[in-house]
Amino acid sequence: MDAYSQQVNKELAAWQKAMERGISFSGRLTRGLQRKINRVIPEKVHAALTAAVKQTTRAVISGAGFTSTSPLFEEDLVVRESKVRERINFYKTTAATEGALTGAAGILLGLADFPLFLTIKMKMLFDIAALYGRNVDDYKERLFILHIFFITFSTQDFRNKLYPIIADWENYSRELPEDIHAFDWRNFQQQYRDYLDLAKLLQLMPVIGAAVGAYVNHRLTNKLGQSAMNAYRLRLMKQ
Repeated sequence: MDAYSQQVNKELAAWQKAMERGISFSGRLTRGLQRKINRVIPEKVHAALTAAVKQTTRAVISGAGFTSTSPLFEEDLVVRESKVRERINFYKTTAATEGALTGAAGILLGLADFPLFLTIKMKMLFDIAALYGRNVDDYKERLFILHIFFITFSTQDFRNKLYPIIADWENYSRELPEDIHAFDWRNFQQQYRDYLDLAKLLQLMPVIGAAVGAYVNHRLTNKLGQSAMNAYRLRLMKQ
């Protein structure tokens, strides 16, 4: 096994451990604090986040507004992942720029632009999928993209439930309907939205100053990109 493969296996093992770990005592305390914060967040903020997640879920499953390059086949993993990192860096810069532009404008503009921030991150996932040789014209591949997003931004307890689905995606996807119109996307987004970590979603909105907004978007876009890399690495290993 070459040095790069060893590094990939090490990163993948660390990611898998993070996806499967239990909730620590400090994690429970943090979760309790988050619930208290959630209760004082204005209802219009909750409504805006819900609408954005619903809109994004529907758009991703249908493929509306999302395009990507052709799947990349027969490429060495080192070369493939070099291109993946280039795309992640591109989107980190894009997200940071968006965060800086709206960071000082307040929460109302942040709420208005929240679907845009989600779109940037989803577009990155579409590009990463193609670089790992996946055909995003298949709605099941687009559904996998949503699972990557949800596992990155869900609570730890629900992450524990999502990971086995991602780890056994080939078998799980066989149970999905072949016809996209037979897939109940509304029930899907409702089920997953309820377990998204509201605190993390709020961090996606750069409403606490330009510098902080840029930093947060940069960091969370990178986190999403790393989740995607490891999710696709896991599938490559099982081929």
